[in-house]
Amino acid sequence: MSHGPSSGAQPLPPLSIKATGQAARDYNFVGARGPIKTTNVIESIGHLVKSCLGGGVVGIHEAYKGCGLISALILNVFLGLFVGYCMHMLVHNAQIMYGRLQIPSMSYPDIAEATLATGPFIKMRRFARPFRYAVDATIGIDLFGSCCVYSVIIARSIKQLLEDSKTVDSINIRILIACLFIPCILICWITQLKYLAPFSIVADIFIVIVAISTVYYGSTAATKSPTEFPVVKSFEGFLEFVGVCVFSMEGVGVSMPIENHMANPHKFPVVLFGGMGVVVGIVMTIGFFGYWGFGESSVAPITNNFPWAVFPIILKVLMALMIYVTFALNFWVPFDLVWYYLKKRHPENKLWFWERVYRTGMVIIIILLAVAFPDVSSFMGFLGCFCLSLMGFIFPAFIELCVVWEDPGLGFMKWRLVKACAIIIFGILLCIMGTITNVKGLIKAAMKSDSKPGPGPGPAPPPA
Repeated sequence: MSHGPSSGAQPLPPLSIKATGQAARDYNFVGARGPIKTTNVIESIGHLVKSCLGGGVVGIHEAYKGCGLISALILNVFLGLFVGYCMHMLVHNAQIMYGRLQIPSMSYPDIAEATLATGPFIKMRRFARPFRYAVDATIGIDLFGSCCVYSVIIARSIKQLLEDSKTVDSINIRILIACLFIPCILICWITQLKYLAPFSIVADIFIVIVAISTVYYGSTAATKSPTEFPVVKSFEGFLEFVGVCVFSMEGVGVSMPIENHMANPHKFPVVLFGGMGVVVGIVMTIGFFGYWGFGESSVAPITNNFPWAVFPIILKVLMALMIYVTFALNFWVPFDLVWYYLKKRHPENKLWFWERVYRTGMVIIIILLAVAFPDVSSFMGFLGCFCLSLMGFIFPAFIELCVVWEDPGLGFMKWRLVKACAIIIFGILLCIMGTITNVKGLIKAAMKSDSKPGPGPGPAPPPA
């Protein structure tokens, strides 16, 4: 099997070699993982939280606005549990495959290819490599698409800072997005992740500060009780919320690397419970207090709803800077995946040049897409419904069917088959209906002369 750059896995043995019985069950936990597995439970929880909480969380309150306050809160909890369970399902079946193939670790694309190539569906084995490519492509679309979202969020923050400070009367957000060409190209020319990684910790601290600030400014600005808000709004708003909520919490793409580097991988469920608890809590906090406080004026990012005062202005500036760095961090992963295949087409002595050519070209494509579709919620909803329904729900459920079909079997009344089919059906419905709904939203945004105008800053808090 070939390995992408993010696999972090050892070369796989011939796929016809499969261990069975106790050897297959025990291999994963008998020291075969080697010295690189060094992270403990607390460190792994930190990595999971850091990976799940991207820039999408700062727009979740706008999705709450489209769904309804109470229904969104309930769905938020359900989707958090559902996303966490599907991540557990993927890792659990990966650990079974470690034993069967007698290898210490694999990436998500490795798991996809190996389970189909060694699975019970003989006629489908020839699709093992395309299945791997499908996982790679979905991860790439999701993360490159996230960069489009981040560029719009940066532009929205800059737009409000310029207009509310009276620097300009009004400016089209598409012009601001286009102005990000050069800054984004320059930061994406950084080819070593070690130079960007420290900013990830700062970004996490900033998200916590934003969540606390949302509680304060949201509760201060609230003019009515949460029970006075509509419980349910439109079906389109519901689908957009599901997509944005999944986008804001999904961490299936990082679950395998985190598990691969754990000193005690059998404790991954503990990591998942602790990490997803923090993630769901922060998403619910920003979503609930953001919509409760700012109501129908809610707009992403959440800092654009904060009042025009010294501390909120600092947060607005830091929001633009934090998302700018997150853009580069997010860009690094899918580009590394694509570059693994592209660099084979060029001589080694010219790779330095061609890598920067491709980086520049991809940033240009990302910015052009953002200029065309400057709608944060619809973009996040599309990515959540299309990409994450595939890699977060459908693929893990199908992988589980391939793993358990013969050993240990489908269980009493074929409950494992029923469970997997239910998850796959949910993922397909979300993918089709959610994608259509959010694409319509993107098209509407593309037809406008400007994106949805953000509201002015919220009311100033009362004096202490």
